[in-house]
Amino acid sequence: MSAISSTLQVFDQREYRDAMGGFASGITIITTHGAEGPVGFTCQSFYSVSVDPPLISFSVARTSRSLASLREHGKVVVNFLSSEQQHLSGQFARSGTDKWAGVEWYPSESNGAPTLDGGTGWVAGEIEREIEAGDHLIFLVAVSGISTDPERTPLLFYRGKYHELEYQI
Repeated sequence: MSAISSTLQVFDQREYRDAMGGFASGITIITTHGAEGPVGFTCQSFYSVSVDPPLISFSVARTSRSLASLREHGKVVVNFLSSEQQHLSGQFARSGTDKWAGVEWYPSESNGAPTLDGGTGWVAGEIEREIEAGDHLIFLVAVSGISTDPERTPLLFYRGKYHELEYQI
């Protein structure tokens, strides 16, 4: 038995999800190209890893239908959703639907992967490494391009609900 497993508290998956919901996060849509067109999925597990060299990371479920396209194409854009894009978060979280219906996008100048209109920004890059982690895979990505729109407010997720920042002047 490892030192980690011997010190774990016993709890169920719902308790774990509720505890993790206590951490507010931004909402992203990870996009790439697939054999039949653009591919994308909603993702909260994104973060900046390193400034020098510029690296980011995100996680995807092993059961994701987007996984094969991520591996095959290797180039991604992490689109940061704005408060005006809550509908996209839900649209890209569903399986078995046309996620791209009514979605405006353009190829990233950096790597050609799909970039969504209307977000607070995006980061483009190429997958460097895939790391196994429980029921998910962690992807490490070398950044090749960035963009930001400071005029837009981010879409946030906290305790199972969407939220917006309130600016105080």
